[in-house]
Amino acid sequence: MKSYQKLTTAGPQLSTCRVEEEGAVSTPADREKLAPWWVGSGLLVTAVLLSAVTVWVLRQVSGGWPGPTAPPKCLLVPENHRFDCYPERSVVVTQELCESRGCCFIENTLPAGGKRGVPWCFYPPDFPSYTLDSLNQTALGMVGLLVRREKAYYPRDIKMLRLDVEFETDTRLHIKITDAANPRYEVPLEVPRAMKRAENPIYSLDFSRDPFGVLLRRRATGTVLLNTTVAPLIFADQFLQISTSLPSRFLYGLGEHRSTLLHNLDWNTLTLWARDVSPTESFNLYGAHPFYLLMEEGGDAHGVFLLNSNAMEVALQPAPGLTWRTIGGVLDFYIFLGPAPNMVIQQYQQVIGFPAMPPLWALGFHLCRWGYGSSNETWQTVRAMRNYQIPQDAQWNDIDYMDGYRDFTFDAQKFASLPSLVEDLHKHGQRYVMILDPGISSTNPHGSYWPFDEALRRGLFLNTTQGQPLIGQVWPGFTAFADFSNPDTHQWWLENLQHFHAHVPFDGLWIDMNEPSNFVDGSQDGCPPGELDSPPYTPAVLGDSLSAKTVCASAKQKTSVHYNLHNLYGLMEAKATASALIQIQGKRPFIISRSTFPSQGRYSGHWLGDNRSQWKDMYYSIPGLLSFSLFGIPLVGADICGFSGSTSEELCTRWMQLGAFYPFARNHNTQNEKAQDPTVFSPAARMAMKDVLLTRYSLLPFLYTLFHHAHLQGDTVARPLFFEFPQDVATLGLDRQFLWGRSLLVTPVLEPGVDSVMGYVPRGVWYDFYTGSSVNSSGEMLKMLAPLEHLNLHVREGAILPTQKPGTTSEATRGNPLRLIVALSQSATAWGDLFWDDGESLDTFERGSYSYLVFNVTQNIFTSTVLHVSTEATEVTIGTLSIFGVQDPPSKVLLNGQEKPFSYLDNQVLTVSDLGLSLSHGFSLQWL
Repeated sequence: MKSYQKLTTAGPQLSTCRVEEEGAVSTPADREKLAPWWVGSGLLVTAVLLSAVTVWVLRQVSGGWPGPTAPPKCLLVPENHRFDCYPERSVVVTQELCESRGCCFIENTLPAGGKRGVPWCFYPPDFPSYTLDSLNQTALGMVGLLVRREKAYYPRDIKMLRLDVEFETDTRLHIKITDAANPRYEVPLEVPRAMKRAENPIYSLDFSRDPFGVLLRRRATGTVLLNTTVAPLIFADQFLQISTSLPSRFLYGLGEHRSTLLHNLDWNTLTLWARDVSPTESFNLYGAHPFYLLMEEGGDAHGVFLLNSNAMEVALQPAPGLTWRTIGGVLDFYIFLGPAPNMVIQQYQQVIGFPAMPPLWALGFHLCRWGYGSSNETWQTVRAMRNYQIPQDAQWNDIDYMDGYRDFTFDAQKFASLPSLVEDLHKHGQRYVMILDPGISSTNPHGSYWPFDEALRRGLFLNTTQGQPLIGQVWPGFTAFADFSNPDTHQWWLENLQHFHAHVPFDGLWIDMNEPSNFVDGSQDGCPPGELDSPPYTPAVLGDSLSAKTVCASAKQKTSVHYNLHNLYGLMEAKATASALIQIQGKRPFIISRSTFPSQGRYSGHWLGDNRSQWKDMYYSIPGLLSFSLFGIPLVGADICGFSGSTSEELCTRWMQLGAFYPFARNHNTQNEKAQDPTVFSPAARMAMKDVLLTRYSLLPFLYTLFHHAHLQGDTVARPLFFEFPQDVATLGLDRQFLWGRSLLVTPVLEPGVDSVMGYVPRGVWYDFYTGSSVNSSGEMLKMLAPLEHLNLHVREGAILPTQKPGTTSEATRGNPLRLIVALSQSATAWGDLFWDDGESLDTFERGSYSYLVFNVTQNIFTSTVLHVSTEATEVTIGTLSIFGVQDPPSKVLLNGQEKPFSYLDNQVLTVSDLGLSLSHGFSLQWL
């Protein structure tokens, strides 16, 4: 039954209960007492309190404070631990306003630059919160009742809350707080249901009774991961707030924002509300990802996911601490205990879903621009790329292919040859991708534009509160917005795509403007009065209104109001689009979406939006792509060379080198700017771009295998260095380099006018990817030569990378011989693997239509072991084995016992060529 014990502590009254294994009862003697942050230990707090009281008394006797008075309980609260009681940004907070909420008011000097700093109005230690009224065991955890006896200061305060705790796995805890009496909106996301209680959780859980709070510890270290007693819980109809202390300042995630990978905790507020705006620091951007990863002292990691789709903000402060504020739904938390950072991300994706396996061609090079102006001009660019034999898998078109910017049309004059272009692409093993927007033109004569007429007839648009289609304005002019929360809309979307595909057999889709974006605020008629469009509290959204450059929050959708569903719009469109492509093509869908939400990786990839042709934008793309790796969307990249503005040859060359190692690699450009595809530059720059793309194509077998592991178990593809070296504190802030998988280190040049780059090389032996020469690092910054034609790549000791002779398309490449690169560890061992299938069929792993090989080196013997085989593997050969770090010159090499010619270089690279071995058969190679 209930397993908790009432405790008392010195200082303010606090009682706690601790959750142990079922049946166990903990007592004050066998554990430390738990308290909120303001209840310190013993004499120190007593001394501070006596000092504050003494000062306060002396001030009263001598005529008071030089300004507004502050009670002793307020003076007790250190600045970094002051949790904001008045976060409204549209109000000048006075002492009177602050104290009307029952909070402390102490003025502080404003920080430079007008940024918010230490809050002037903050919660006192005794601010009323909820009390844990009851707590009972359940099969999966426990259920409790929370009661608030004093009303909070937002309307429709909910007095009784239900607490549900489920010990779902040994590394996953689920805590949900909702209205005990009335149902509330919850995110319609499929999540796994635990069937039994975790038997050996690596966490322990305590509850503070009064005030209610959650205290979560890691058993192995005792580290407190969550302590929500630091500020009161508030749960009103349109204002939900909960705060926690953090065990360190090393916090990542909480997208989508433009920032460094490691967040700044110095009074930094991150807003989550999907918005169409060019990536800019401090703005809420296209997607919403309420998930953070935190690195603890010692290298352990944990993650927290708030499953909530309403407008929200996350306030970070240097305590370190964090406050979640959302204006709807429920507080539905998943906590992932890792303990390794890559395990945290795997555990997160076990809840939101693993990413889809992309088709192989998706990992090739993509080329696009807005402003080709015609299909012939587009075709001319494709031919120029072929003429210079520069790799390209996909050609794209932006909205200029459309007739009047209307979906499911193409300009019959300027793009008359589009079907022929697509046919030509297919003949050359290439693919075609086009853009679609969710805004459907609403001003065409009745009967002339089927997509609008039919959606209107079926009732598939977002509606106003009056039940009429909400009309906004996007590229075609006045538009209605498809309601993808309605399953009938998915069928309509499919029918439109089928009809267009019959004329232009596209291979993938680019879904843009799906925040949804609107050129007017709300609608052509504005938004109605009411608490959906003008809620009691509006998070710090760009434009200070929920309807800024989007539709009214009061708009009606099939599943709920837009107020609840806004952040899900891009996800729901991606889901409909993936389903349609599968039905049309019967192959893996390829979709790139601008707006995203947790679980998006199951349906689409993402590009980082309308960046600029500037050096700082190139840098910011790295923390951007690494953040989306944390969010379970591995197919991600930025517009190479920049979208808006005009690039330079040097910037574009450096960016092509970096972009060749984006998991999703696309060069994209805006209209009315000079072209920036590789063919338009000088021979030297063009050759540098071609070379780095050929390097990417040579690595496609390795990259494809990484995506297989992402699809299968949630591994990251591009990953931060600290994922592999979590105990190396020097890696925790690194975001100018990244890894592919465990073993390929990418160090790009991110500054103009240089021929070298400083890069961090973690402890161990690393090999130059191109030459095999080694560097033995103690974990240090190293200067690397980087002439304009060179990108620094290093292979980690102990890795085996499957590579391939590159062609100009992925289709041409996959028929070429493989070259296996072996990077021996200091103990002369190595490991690697290869996943191989037909590159496009659905569910090849699930159906068993794949090959999987494991490569090992130990005691000077390389072994290839085939664990699973399919017919595709019989069509490919292993041609070359390059072994880096062979300390002594071999006297002979034996392949399956037979002597084989070899070469050995002074930099300790052993190469065996002309192997001609079928991928479908295992083999061994020994050097003596």
